[in-house]
Amino acid sequence: MGLNEKPLSTLHEKASYELGDFEVPTGREEAWRFTPLSRLKGLHNGKAEAVGHVRVDVEAAPEVTVETVGRDDARVGKAFMPTDRVSAQAWNSFEKATVITVPREAVTSKPTVLTLTGSGDGAAYGHIVVKVEPLAEAVVVLDHKGSAVYADNIEFIVGDGASLRVVSLQDWDDDAVHVSHHHAQLAKDATFRSFVVTLGGDLVRLSPNVSYTAPGGDADMSGVYFVDAGQHLEHRLLVDHSQPHCKSNVDYRGALQGEDAHAVWIGDVIIRVEAEGTDTYELNRNLILTDGARADSVPNLEILTGEVAGAGHASASGRLDDEHIFYLQARGIPYDEARRLVIRGFLGQLIEKIQVEEIRERVLSAVEAELAR
Repeated sequence: MGLNEKPLSTLHEKASYELGDFEVPTGREEAWRFTPLSRLKGLHNGKAEAVGHVRVDVEAAPEVTVETVGRDDARVGKAFMPTDRVSAQAWNSFEKATVITVPREAVTSKPTVLTLTGSGDGAAYGHIVVKVEPLAEAVVVLDHKGSAVYADNIEFIVGDGASLRVVSLQDWDDDAVHVSHHHAQLAKDATFRSFVVTLGGDLVRLSPNVSYTAPGGDADMSGVYFVDAGQHLEHRLLVDHSQPHCKSNVDYRGALQGEDAHAVWIGDVIIRVEAEGTDTYELNRNLILTDGARADSVPNLEILTGEVAGAGHASASGRLDDEHIFYLQARGIPYDEARRLVIRGFLGQLIEKIQVEEIRERVLSAVEAELAR
């Protein structure tokens, strides 16, 4: 399949399954200007030797079907078309895909957990499809760990009236490089809730996006990240409103500490001409805890119709509020503990939305460990 003939928007103009349709990034492109290309270890230019390995282990709910399929399976590649070179590289390089199917009207009794564990040198490529059939409900956890140079595409296909909740945890070793694209496709009256937690890795670049195929879709995309010295954690979101009367809400929050800690958040929302009645809002907030840390936050809103129910965005990056610290100290709380309470409250408002108790407690413990450094 070649280049998409219909322009996506002024924000995302090119989509293709063909690797040759994308030039090798130089870092001068808008989509790559924040990413340190030299740290991608060849994922962006084809020089990454595909000799690495990321094992996918699935602990599935009993109502769910799990399959390992080849590239020729008809269910693979239906919900997306790559919009950058790394996504196209991952599409052309994976050998086997994991397909999770939640049957019609099923309500899963427990979360389905996919544990992706990296090992060995060299690059690896992957593909996952999660298909929730009409009127079904499911919770899926993606747990990334180990050491890897890894690029993948993940498709979430949510049928009519269905509901899917996803938690994606990036808890890689310090040397890992991960570039991932999450593609959620929502049918009529479908509900999609995603929560991204990014803590580990040397460089992690995630691109979650949502598209709609019929009216009534409702997407909520939340995320937290904690960036340490030298880390580059990047999140690039796209919500493409192409159907009337759909909703989306985006809320990402991060904390940064240490020299050369770098967070990047890009939030793109497109409301097309035909998407009357859209209700959307996106928010990104960053808490910079030490000198030497940097947060880049760029919300973009492209509105092509005047008939919207609501559309807005906001972004803020700053240091701890001295008044909050003073208020707690005035009540006998030592400075260090007051600082931890403020940061914990800032991130905890979102973390509490994680419905999987084990993951929620694990994330809270990880934040506590970061604050204890």
